[in-house]
Amino acid sequence: MKKISFALVGAAALALAACGGKGDDSLGENVQENYENAAENLEAAAANTGNAAEADSLQNQADALKAEGDRKEDAIDDADVNAQNGAEAAAAVNAM
Repeated sequence: MKKISFALVGAAALALAACGGKGDDSLGENVQENYENAAENLEAAAANTGNAAEADSLQNQADALKAEGDRKEDAIDDADVNAQNGAEAAAAVNAM
């Protein structure tokens, strides 16, 4: 019986991983867009400054914000999939 339960949990986890989870990706996208907007503001400030060193610094900060926004979006999406997998796996085990 435990082998069957384990197989069902594994199958459910694989099925959900293949479809990317059932969660809504809008939270991750919103976070990423907020970072992107902040980066665009820094890029605009870099374009408007007359100091090359300051412009480079602002551009580096903008690049870092974009990378952080992408990282946070991925982390939120991964957490969503993992939470969904855990919930589905728990439901499958509890159904036994």
